[in-house]
Amino acid sequence: MNKKKKIILASILGILISFLLINYDSSFVTKPSSSKTLAVYIQDDNSETGYSKNESTNFPTDGYVLNLEKSTCTNGGELSQDSNTKKISLSVGYKSKCSLYFDKEIKLDSSTTLAKLGKTVKEDVPNFAEAATTDETVDGLYATEDDYGTSYYYRGATTDNYVKFANFYWRIIRINGDGSLRIIYDGTSVHANGTNNTNRLAITNHKYNAHNFDAKYVGYMYGPSGTGASTSKSLAQTNTADSDIKKAIEAWYKTNISEKGYDAFVSDNIFCNDRTTPGKEKTGWSSDTSLGYGKNATGYGALSRIMTGNNSTSLSGKDNLELKFKCENKNDAFTKEDMDKGNGKLEQKVGMITADEIVAAGSGKYGASNSQYYLYKGNSYFSLSPYSMLNNDANVFYVSNTGGISGLYAYYSSGAAPVINLSVEYVSTMSGNGSMESPYEVK
Repeated sequence: MNKKKKIILASILGILISFLLINYDSSFVTKPSSSKTLAVYIQDDNSETGYSKNESTNFPTDGYVLNLEKSTCTNGGELSQDSNTKKISLSVGYKSKCSLYFDKEIKLDSSTTLAKLGKTVKEDVPNFAEAATTDETVDGLYATEDDYGTSYYYRGATTDNYVKFANFYWRIIRINGDGSLRIIYDGTSVHANGTNNTNRLAITNHKYNAHNFDAKYVGYMYGPSGTGASTSKSLAQTNTADSDIKKAIEAWYKTNISEKGYDAFVSDNIFCNDRTTPGKEKTGWSSDTSLGYGKNATGYGALSRIMTGNNSTSLSGKDNLELKFKCENKNDAFTKEDMDKGNGKLEQKVGMITADEIVAAGSGKYGASNSQYYLYKGNSYFSLSPYSMLNNDANVFYVSNTGGISGLYAYYSSGAAPVINLSVEYVSTMSGNGSMESPYEVK
């Protein structure tokens, strides 16, 4: 075949392919004029078949999505739809005749997931100072706001928040505001509440950071890299160098989630490393400079919400704690690709639990013990929340081996239980009832 004939043939093929593309956007798109080549059916609860034929010359408007399993084309034609643009494309199948079925688009959010898990909402607020030793959410989940909307969280010795995912067992911390599930690692086998077992940790005997003599080491990332001193708060909180615990957790995720093909089911939600420095008026520390760099005595945001005074076990001088699931500073909002709400500094979509989430789950006030609630593992593990820079030592919050929330030097060794967020689309297809015997999972 000569070059001229090849060019003519390529042009003809291009024209044919262009006729095989059906454009459907968020407004109206006129369908092909011949009803012999295309039939459109719209979900109709009043129809015996569940669908009614669309006699209009338009595709359905917003609120509908193409049912790819039900829609068919002759002559080997294959349909696809872009989830964002709503463009429907037909590949191959020249002279195909298609029947398109449109379903009502279900809005997936935290209320959808709440219903999926068979839960209702509790209207009251728990007493966070008291350790939750019974299942306080058996009759409904508590609610508070996060960066995505209304979040619903489990509390106490709950027995219906088990998830099996990627061949590991997890426990649900909360439903995120966008409907995704925030879950914490709980072992390669299922464990009952109160079980003391290192299998419930993915990482053991590891440091948050190898050094401790600078406020920068409370950071999941920090600056400057190396052992050079930070000379300003902005420098200390420059996300230049990874903490030792971040490296370990992301390496675990890469090996056990990404490389095993499960990453697509995990959403890119915020992990908050709250490095706000509210000052002595909030922390109750007379020595608190709120400077947040070098060796300057500094109390951080979670500390001001959980306790007051250097050794106090009270709750911010209030009758109850005001938890915070929102991340105040975008620089502290760790995400992988999301640069709208987050900082895009993660290598993998994984983090750790926060101090606010630990207390919400039922740890009780600072320094208390609780071996009954679902976060107790019998072994200590880090949180993502900075605690303080005091007496030349950087400290972070952690769950102690007795199940309570406390502070630990950043260079001391502890464990880690990775936290991930299952996408709302994945969650919408889960089966099971969340029990040890029948954990939530996608078969």
